[in-house]
Amino acid sequence: MTDTDFRMLAMGLPGAVEHAHMNHPDFRVSGKIFASLGYPDDAWGTVMLTPEEQQHFIAENPEGFQPAPGEWGEQGCTSVHLASVDHHQVRAALIAAWRDKAPRRMTEHFQE
Repeated sequence: MTDTDFRMLAMGLPGAVEHAHMNHPDFRVSGKIFASLGYPDDAWGTVMLTPEEQQHFIAENPEGFQPAPGEWGEQGCTSVHLASVDHHQVRAALIAAWRDKAPRRMTEHFQE
């Protein structure tokens, strides 16, 4: 998985727009960040999951998914080591993060 692949998957979700937060690209839906790239460096992405979703992805691939440091990680913010995940895993994590932030009118009609 490359940062370009991650970006394309994130931007492929309905209503997704790219912005920047703290000099790193982020991906938003309805003004809410659901993912970002480049923290702590270019080898990483981030997805904003629930704690339960985070546990699922970490159990599936502990090398690819890790809690973000500190309180953010306790709340479900999950670091994604791009070289350690595949397309399917990242897409599933991005969809989960997007669903948590997108308005119901978007999620009700979304088909994977």
